[in-house]
Amino acid sequence: MADECFAHPRLAALYDPLDPDRGDLDAYVRMAREFGARRVLDIGCGTGVFALLLADRGIEVVGVDPAEASLEVARDKPGGDRVRWIHGDATALPPLRVDLATMTANAAQEITEPDAWRGTLRGARAALRPGGRLVFETRDPARRAWEEWTRERSYRVTDVPGTGAVESWVEVTGVTGPLVTFRWTYVFAADGQVLTSDSTLRFRERQEVEADLVGQGYVVEGVRDAPDRPGREFVFVARRP
Repeated sequence: MADECFAHPRLAALYDPLDPDRGDLDAYVRMAREFGARRVLDIGCGTGVFALLLADRGIEVVGVDPAEASLEVARDKPGGDRVRWIHGDATALPPLRVDLATMTANAAQEITEPDAWRGTLRGARAALRPGGRLVFETRDPARRAWEEWTRERSYRVTDVPGTGAVESWVEVTGVTGPLVTFRWTYVFAADGQVLTSDSTLRFRERQEVEADLVGQGYVVEGVRDAPDRPGREFVFVARRP
């Protein structure tokens, strides 16, 4: 089930205005070019920012996401009709043959249950052509990123066109082993409505992810650094033999 920040229509409409700098996607655009990808599966595509970046470059894109509200935002964007949007997840995809499958931002970590994670890796592998690659990122647990997720560090007021001022902040509500749970709060100045969204991320060790990939039939080609968060994330490149 998708978190409220992606599934609630009012919150899904805020996703892009509250996070307008998507420089983190530049590395994925470069990798699509590096691997000569002409067909891409974007798993956890959200509001379609990355999928549309690729479509603008003439790449055939399939975007899949469990949050219908986020997909509605994606469909309504300029060029949205050039992407094939699928409501669901990678465990139940129609037959595909893509050159590249991606999970950008927190998409991989949002899959917290081991069975769902393995199912996602299998689904991505089935969608890839032989020689195709899966690329995704996950935060290095050793850097303990969640310790910075406090109201004091995250509080801001954003003037959203057509909506007005929105207050937002995040607070960690629990840490249990590799699982970190946190709550975003949003306050709409126009009508005083307060909405919250609880999320959980799984912080996996590098060796754990590599073992999972090998176990699902991939060859791990490399583990790269994230240009936007150097030393803080692993970017995995795995190939379907």
